[in-house]
Amino acid sequence: MYKMIVCDLDETLMNDDGSLSEKNAAAIQAATAKGVHFVVNSGRSYTSFQNDLEKMHLRNQSNQYSISYNGGLVLENKNNKPLIVNAMPFDVAKSVFEVGADDSSAATHVYTQDVLYIYNPTPDDSNYLKTRGVSFEIMKTPNFDQFKNQNIMKVIMALPTVDERKAMRAAVQSKVDPSKLAVTFSSGRYVEFNPAGIDKGSASVQLGKLLGIKPEEIIAAGDNSNDLPMLKAVGLPVSVANGIDTVKDAAKYVTKANNNQDALAEVIDKFIL
Repeated sequence: MYKMIVCDLDETLMNDDGSLSEKNAAAIQAATAKGVHFVVNSGRSYTSFQNDLEKMHLRNQSNQYSISYNGGLVLENKNNKPLIVNAMPFDVAKSVFEVGADDSSAATHVYTQDVLYIYNPTPDDSNYLKTRGVSFEIMKTPNFDQFKNQNIMKVIMALPTVDERKAMRAAVQSKVDPSKLAVTFSSGRYVEFNPAGIDKGSASVQLGKLLGIKPEEIIAAGDNSNDLPMLKAVGLPVSVANGIDTVKDAAKYVTKANNNQDALAEVIDKFIL
């Protein structure tokens, strides 16, 4: 019945240390051997999870796909070929960035199509990114015009507390028309800004349409608020055991295992194999 699995990475598929377990990798290989597409659907850049795709036997493969930047970019894994680019309007991205850059406690990330730039990197955030294999370039000045001729996929801020992240959302929405933004939270550290209408769910449906796969034929697995749009867009929404309450509430199945206990292997064993 299910022809595609779209799956979040951090705190869902990956262990807390950023590693992919052997059991999850083997389950993914078994699912794809049955003709089911396994699609990484991450807020991160595709460049950061190539080694994980290798372990899944999906790296540089034709007719296999990945979604990055909370739905900003859909790729075929073969040569990382862009299929769908959902970039932010430059003026919107610039306004969001400027709010973040004014907050000295925030590490503000600018994701272009291929490179992550960070203004005011913080040690905690940089260390977290390194455990995920995420490389970045440091912005030495808050001159956003350097991105004028590039696709900007999203702008996000790392802040240490929930209250600070909510305050950042409010600050951005006081400067930018909220109808132009899709705002989510992720990994217990980020507030994320994408273009309105662009999220993990919209990209999952877009890819499904390209492949002739209906939303009801898709499984989506996640743990945090940026995963909610994909859970709401598909036939079988799944929360891992460590998912936040709103994700569990949106799910039709909650795994017994958490992300450190091969939760995705549980899903694949139950619904695919």
